[in-house]
Amino acid sequence: MSELTRPSFHGFEQIPLREYAERAYLDYSMYVVLDRALPFLGDGLKPVQRRIIFAMSELSMGAGAKPKKSARTIGDVIGKYHPHGDSACYEAMVLMAQPFSYRYPLIEGQGNFGSTDDPKSFAAMRYTESKLTPIAEILLGELGQGTVDWNPNFDGTLQEPTWMPARLPHILLNGTTGIAVGMSTDIPPHNLNEVVSACIRLLDDPDASVKDLCEHVLGPDYPSQAEIITPRHEITAMYETGGGSIRARAVFVKEGSDIVLTALPYQVSPSKVMEQIAQQMRAKKLPWLEDLRDESDHETPTRLVLVPRSNRVDVDALMGHLFATTDLEKSYRVNFNIIGLDGRPQLKNLKALLKEWLAFRIDTLRKRLTFRKEKLERRLHLLEGLLVAFLNLDEVIHIIRTEDEPKSALIARFGLSEEQTDYILETKLKQLARLEEMKIRGEQQELAEELAKIIAILCSNAKIKKLLKEELQADAKKYGDARLSPLVTRESAQAIDETALVASEPMTVVLSQKGWIRAGKGHELDPAALGYRDGDALRDFVRGRSTWNAAVLDSSGRSYSCLTHTLPSARGNGEPLSGRFTPPSGAEFVGLASGEPNQKFIVASSYGYGFITAFENFLAGKKAGKQLINADDAADILPPVALHDIESDFVIAISSSGNLLAFPAKELPELDKGKGNKILQIPPARLKAGEESIIAIAAVKQGGELVLHCGQRKLVLSWRDLQAYQGARAQRGHALPRGFQRVDSIESQ
Repeated sequence: MSELTRPSFHGFEQIPLREYAERAYLDYSMYVVLDRALPFLGDGLKPVQRRIIFAMSELSMGAGAKPKKSARTIGDVIGKYHPHGDSACYEAMVLMAQPFSYRYPLIEGQGNFGSTDDPKSFAAMRYTESKLTPIAEILLGELGQGTVDWNPNFDGTLQEPTWMPARLPHILLNGTTGIAVGMSTDIPPHNLNEVVSACIRLLDDPDASVKDLCEHVLGPDYPSQAEIITPRHEITAMYETGGGSIRARAVFVKEGSDIVLTALPYQVSPSKVMEQIAQQMRAKKLPWLEDLRDESDHETPTRLVLVPRSNRVDVDALMGHLFATTDLEKSYRVNFNIIGLDGRPQLKNLKALLKEWLAFRIDTLRKRLTFRKEKLERRLHLLEGLLVAFLNLDEVIHIIRTEDEPKSALIARFGLSEEQTDYILETKLKQLARLEEMKIRGEQQELAEELAKIIAILCSNAKIKKLLKEELQADAKKYGDARLSPLVTRESAQAIDETALVASEPMTVVLSQKGWIRAGKGHELDPAALGYRDGDALRDFVRGRSTWNAAVLDSSGRSYSCLTHTLPSARGNGEPLSGRFTPPSGAEFVGLASGEPNQKFIVASSYGYGFITAFENFLAGKKAGKQLINADDAADILPPVALHDIESDFVIAISSSGNLLAFPAKELPELDKGKGNKILQIPPARLKAGEESIIAIAAVKQGGELVLHCGQRKLVLSWRDLQAYQGARAQRGHALPRGFQRVDSIESQ
């Protein structure tokens, strides 16, 4: 049987699983895109929002009506039009009622509909009441005037509108967000007056560019008084491409010595901001702040008070740091991805969006006028028949009383249409007797004049545009308001360097053999005299400052770094480095380094290779560190050695066999990372057999001396003594005196 054959099994069609899965996924994808996540350009609504608004209008919950229980609305929505979860449906309804979420709320809620601090803290639907707001009329006002297509609901028992006959581009007024399959949308809200002004400009000048339209639409207008600080050219580019980002910044004022935040960016929680600031204060990263309070209430929804430590605090620098490190400054993604009039999702720029909406609105106007025209024509037709009946009233009454088939008799006698005849017959005799010719002719004249105006408008594109312009201006006058989000030019916020808040003090960083680290104040600290955990001892130490970074080198040649002042105190045992960093499996921490970024260090391996590198190359921003020195698997990584002056310092290398070589530091290459060059010659056979290796590296400044610790004995080599061991880099060196050839450690002075 071939693959294409689809046999029937008990009357059911069978198809390959692959084809079924592909079809199911595509069906689901299109459902999510078209029927759930993305809004329609015409009314700017998603299906669930459209159904909520329509259900509320059917329940007579207009702006002038008394509010009704939200549970009643949701019950109608999910029972008649939207068979999905009640909680998700109620959440969509609440969102349209929150003045801090919607720029122009479509629903007026009574009860707990959430707060800016927690938008999802709204009460259950059985406790809240709601009704439509006056501005919802821009969506519903023309619904019953032949302006939309109607489709059966999910069970085919009712009809619901396919879209709303929006009189304004609601897609821009309140914006929307949504995530579909393979695409998403993020449309910010805008000011009604600005959008209407841009529409009129495009009607008057169809060739207007996006830049021209940006003279009217200045930028998004969020339901928040936070400042929009995105540069003008970036906003224009966003409208030209249909995508980009918008940055908003909180507004603050000075009240005496206090800093008062009066407005937060859109959808930013005051409690979250307070927690972010408090966290920095607990971590001692904000020494300029003494206290913070939340004094928000019903009259002033946003009032966060920051108390500086003194009047000398630079407020601008402090707020710049908070803008850079907290949600007091937030970025919003913008993506004008919507379903167009052709039913397809597409990314549109501002001009394309407004142009397409104007085409939608003109088509809606034509449908409304055509509907009214047909209604007027029908009424005039009926009035014409009614006038015939009035002029021949006695005869008409006689025919109705005497004839078995009065309808046919009236049509034959007066030449009336069936519709006219039905209307006369359905009119009560008492009403027929009360008819007045003047009233009939007056109504005819009035309706005929209106009909002539409508026909004239329908026959002229210019008059259609004029009518559209007048309606836009009327709605703008009725519902428009001033911009909430001011557009302000601000400099970029800069976080204060953490080290700038730390006093510069001498510090000694200590590393144990088990990988525990700590730091103590002062350079007089003796690391050997510190207490260590059982089975642990000193591995390495370095003297630096609290404002410097401390770097750690592990046995695999990777480097890790952290700020010195963040290390635990040397009064305790410290903390394990494995909690701060994630070295490779089996790797041990072997050495420390600390200094200014341009400070030079020698890094080397026990196989006799090494190079000079700047301290900045030790720094790694990730917990996994970065590879600094490459060495053979069998080689050990030696602790880094600080140089004083490359031009005058001597590098000292000592092998396990007691050979010492001194050569100028400038003979070593300077590298960012790598293996380096040979420092001390070791016979390959002895190196491979593990019989000899480099055990120590040191740098001695000119005129300095070298101290060798050999068990209980100590050998001090002065600068003059070291001349006897001087040679070129990569030479064998000279043997140390007998009794001092087994060196445990060295130090330069």
